[in-house]
Amino acid sequence: MAKILLVEDEPSLAMLIRDNLEQSDYEVVQAADGEQAIRLYREQKPDLIVLDVMLPRRDGFEVAGIIRTADRNTPILFLTSKARPRDVVRGFEAGGNDYLKKPFGLEELLIRMKVLLSDKRLLHNGPTLPDTYSIGRYTLDVMKRRLVFSGRSTDQLTIREAELLQLFCQNQNELLRKENILLQIWEDDAFLNSRSLDVFISRLRSYLKNDPNVEIVNHRGLGYRLVVHGT
Repeated sequence: MAKILLVEDEPSLAMLIRDNLEQSDYEVVQAADGEQAIRLYREQKPDLIVLDVMLPRRDGFEVAGIIRTADRNTPILFLTSKARPRDVVRGFEAGGNDYLKKPFGLEELLIRMKVLLSDKRLLHNGPTLPDTYSIGRYTLDVMKRRLVFSGRSTDQLTIREAELLQLFCQNQNELLRKENILLQIWEDDAFLNSRSLDVFISRLRSYLKNDPNVEIVNHRGLGYRLVVHGT
């Protein structure tokens, strides 16, 4: 049974979400403010965090940032009425994995949670996909969601980061159009997802910075290309 940390300061909404999660066989730990959320995260070690943005004592962005300083692996799903592009980008920069705008349907929440909890979710279901990919001096271990640099394990990737990098590896040195990336990873090429993609590209670039022969090139107005020089 997956353990969910639900952080929501509106009592009626928190109760509604909690009841539905428990009916769906999740164990729910509940917090009503940012300080309590951080304490319960450290004590309970949840499998997923459902995190409101507008919270007393510390907002959701700050909570996510604190958690991400020590933990890049636990998925964070933001719940918020703040859906301006800059707010969405800020949420992903703070370490969020997904973003659900209020008001939302409980069925959609459950589906998004299921995706984030699925460690073995791949871009394709075919059995012939490799488990590892070479990227210059890096190796991507898809199942463990880990980058290895020159034989030394480095960054632990989130599910979506691993999916995105896997897609680039499958199309190394080829241009991937932005709309195609969005449809494959987010299953929607909406504007907000497009802004999110830019944040994820920035993260991947930071992970790959130790090998000067590896770069993700932006073809303005078209898309991105993972280039490994010398191949």
